[in-house]
Amino acid sequence: MKFAASVLLLSALQFAEAHIDKDLHARHVKRQVTTADAATTSGSSTIVATASGSATGTATGSTTTATVTSTGAPAQATYTTIPPIESITFGMPTRAITAFVGTHTPGETPPISGAPALPSTLALVGWPAQDKIPPTDSPQVKEWLKELEGFDIPDLAPTKDSTCAGDPSAAADAAARGWWTCGGHTRSTDIVSCPTKFDWGMSFDDGPSPQTPTLLTKLKEENLHATFFVVGSRVIERPALVIEEYMSGHEISVHTWSHNTLTKLTNEQIVAELGWTRKAIRDAIGVTPTTMRPPQGDIDDRVRAISMAMGMIPIIWTSTPDGGKFDSNDWRVAGGLLTGVQAVDTFKTILSNGTALDTGFISLQHDLFEITVDIAVGYTIDLALTHEPKFNLQSIGECLNYPAGNLYRETTANATFPYTNLTAGGLDVDGDGTIDIKTTASTSKSAGFVVSISIRLAVAVAALGLLGQL
Repeated sequence: MKFAASVLLLSALQFAEAHIDKDLHARHVKRQVTTADAATTSGSSTIVATASGSATGTATGSTTTATVTSTGAPAQATYTTIPPIESITFGMPTRAITAFVGTHTPGETPPISGAPALPSTLALVGWPAQDKIPPTDSPQVKEWLKELEGFDIPDLAPTKDSTCAGDPSAAADAAARGWWTCGGHTRSTDIVSCPTKFDWGMSFDDGPSPQTPTLLTKLKEENLHATFFVVGSRVIERPALVIEEYMSGHEISVHTWSHNTLTKLTNEQIVAELGWTRKAIRDAIGVTPTTMRPPQGDIDDRVRAISMAMGMIPIIWTSTPDGGKFDSNDWRVAGGLLTGVQAVDTFKTILSNGTALDTGFISLQHDLFEITVDIAVGYTIDLALTHEPKFNLQSIGECLNYPAGNLYRETTANATFPYTNLTAGGLDVDGDGTIDIKTTASTSKSAGFVVSISIRLAVAVAALGLLGQL
């Protein structure tokens, strides 16, 4: 009876999280777009943050009760700095967005050795509808589907709605299909932690947003790098911000086009979600990521195989042996499920769990909302930096000891990371029928073999009960 009640509670929470996440993206992702922000998409593909005062990381702002205007939108805040943690909550007044000043120009040399120069301004036409699953009958998607040829893509039916409650049959088979959402199942091909104890792989999902410059300013002040998992729809809205992240030494990774969970999608839809995001990033900064993160961590062996066939290794945030997640829960504050104080308490638990691990870890935070950025800039980053014993805050690639070039297809020196295309002899990022990144046949065959064997081996190990939750 207790087990049934627990399953019912978990299912209800999953359902709420999924729908809150979807609603947040639909309602808030375009909020607070000012004239200055619009200039980042229509003007030069250049930007630098000038967040004056708002990224100090101190809680010196005046306490303000949340009020709502007659239109239903939060009132504008009277404070200009990060507010006290007690005031950071759903419905809080919002600050005016800081204007941007561009400094990077097309043709500029990136910080990655051997990387192409910054490309020309990203085109604003020819993209799928924003925040929607791209159509699968476009010429580009048809070209990208060729990248799956020769790879062992598991014949798994899409889940009903990416939740355990919505698909009991898939949930019962979660271990065999490597479904992270139900049971936290991972595979040997997933990146799920940093190898060295006390190393902390910082990551921020769902941007870039008008709030991202505040976070970038804080990271610059502390001389820190992070990994940004960007949404394709946001990249074409704010390409200059992605350029600023990249040129500042942060890592850029794929987080799908519309932020839909992936296990519920068809193979073709997954290819479209990854392909368009990959293209948007390359059009903005000139390089193609070799990593990706599935929204909400929703991945199984089918999604894994497709991602790796397209040259992108999945990265998930760390879990403890007992199932605890290194999820800051900042998004729950933006969704009205937690207060800022509760989110910081959750973060303190992450600090404690990180100390107890034998390895380092990867955490989940977001730069999409003012609330989540305020929590990071004003509180959690400082908590991490002042913790004893000391944590080494890094980007995920840095904590993995990867050469910076290995995070992008154009500069990677690793023949099996990422797994290269098997049949075309290269990668057609633009989807126009022309190879953009060449690979050799021998490398491609070796990589295809690794994809197939890795997933089959992981499935076999899971079936023997030897591969539990991380």
